Amino acid sequence: MTPEELHILRSYRMEQARAALDDAEFLLLHNRTALSVVNRAYYAMFYAVLALLQDVSPLPAKHTGIIGLFDTNFIRTGIFDKQRSKDLHRAFDLRQASDYKTITPITPEQAREITQHARTMVETIASFLAL
Repeated sequence: MTPEELHILRSYRMEQARAALDDAEFLLLHNRTALSVVNRAYYAMFYAVLALLQDVSPLPAKHTGIIGLFDTNFIRTGIFDKQRSKDLHRAFDLRQASDYKTITPITPEQAREITQHARTMVETIASFLAL
């Protein structure tokens, strides 16, 4: 992949991240379901992480693989604070539990918290990538 292609792909992933974050914030503001808010906030984080990892080939097919690469390449190396990993894991776990594993509802407070963490994650990665 050329540097220009990499830049285009990273920019596209950051656009996806910002759109998902905007969706989460809109849903939160309009008192929509916490489940939907957490879903969009998680995907904002996920797309931002994908922007970071676009030069890794091949990318894992599963979200857990992407999260693991993020932890290995950006948390363990000290590039990003460990809190970014904790926030991402928390958002992933909440989304997984609410979508697949439990009938315990996500609270509005949890949705608000995850959305705040998503904003921090997207801004941190955008700044790092200068996008």
